[in-house]
Amino acid sequence: MKDRELFHPEAGDISLDAILGALSDPIRRDVLRRIADEGALYCGDLSYDVVKSTMSHHFRVLRESGLMHTEREGKHRRITRRDNVIEQRFPGLLAAVGLPAGNGQWPD
Repeated sequence: MKDRELFHPEAGDISLDAILGALSDPIRRDVLRRIADEGALYCGDLSYDVVKSTMSHHFRVLRESGLMHTEREGKHRRITRRDNVIEQRFPGLLAAVGLPAGNGQWPD
């Protein structure tokens, strides 16, 4: 069975409501902070006190909101931030919510 392509919204399709919804959860904000601090990560590098399905949900929300890019590498998922596209759509938003640019950026 072939893997389905992961959905990443185009820059023009990223909505402020989706971004603010994604940023409303402290775990999702922490994931974005850690990528900025540590650079690109694999989903398995992140450990929180939640079940695996909840983390998968958080990753999907971040990806589908446009904040994060997920790249398949075999059985692993490499995650990066999409700061460039977010800054183009909503200048200053990430810095305003305490998520300034850092490492781990996807080259949108």
